Amino acid sequence: MLGASLKKIHYNIFGILMLFFALNAAGTSIDSPKYSKNVVASGPLVVTTNKPLAIIARAALGDNVKVQFLQSASQSSHDLTLSISALGKIQKAQLVVLLGDQVEPRVAKAVSALPQNRVIRVLDLPTLRFHAESDQVSQDHQRDPHVWLDPQNGNLIGRAIQDMFGVKARNIIGEIEIMRLRSILAPYAKSNYLTHHDAFSHFSRGFGLSSGLSIRDASGGQKGARSQYLLRKNALQSGVQCVFVEPQYGNKDAQVIADILNLPIISIDPQGMTQTLIDDGYEQFMQRIVAQFKACFS
Repeated sequence: MLGASLKKIHYNIFGILMLFFALNAAGTSIDSPKYSKNVVASGPLVVTTNKPLAIIARAALGDNVKVQFLQSASQSSHDLTLSISALGKIQKAQLVVLLGDQVEPRVAKAVSALPQNRVIRVLDLPTLRFHAESDQVSQDHQRDPHVWLDPQNGNLIGRAIQDMFGVKARNIIGEIEIMRLRSILAPYAKSNYLTHHDAFSHFSRGFGLSSGLSIRDASGGQKGARSQYLLRKNALQSGVQCVFVEPQYGNKDAQVIADILNLPIISIDPQGMTQTLIDDGYEQFMQRIVAQFKACFS
């Protein structure tokens, strides 16, 4: 009985050794290119607070990283809450990209203990095209945080992310494409429009457009009755041609003012909720925004 058991153990050891040599011959050792490729494909984790920053990060770094974002379609940056799993992602991430401490206070608290080389605060980037000018301050005197809607800012944010990973700097949208999109919108430079909330100052600056009027403030908050009255009066005087509504917001107040002014409602997606995270995702995102904006005046 003992001899049979020893013989069985001998054959098992022999089988394991043969399997080990076979795997090495097939190139599946830990040092093999096949194994390394799988590790790279899963990649370091980059976590962004919102979808547009994820679009930029993916376009900047390619498929060598895994990019995830925290903000759902129904949340604003001010309302962004962090689940246990979201906090876990932040701790595991090699890089966390947020808009800024004041805009996203809960995220700012969560990243406060992380090393500085693992965090980018976009609104603090010194090269960002963000100045305290009339077209960069919302109607309620808040800075417009939607900086990604200016393609020059998109490239600047992308390069800041590339710098963190030591990746060669490159634009995520080319200058020729930016000029092409500007030429598409050039006929509407002085045209006026209404938006659901004050989110398009960077877009209007980036493409040389009117900044438009907004139903709500930059954080999506409702304005008072007097402000609403003045808004309707200004809209009539300035020849507003449509009301832009974002898919994630209820459009009840937009519908009311659109009916009063006899204006069409146009869907626009500055959060890029329908955009996939791919190499040319930011370029596609800007192309869609331009097409949606143009629809107001076509």
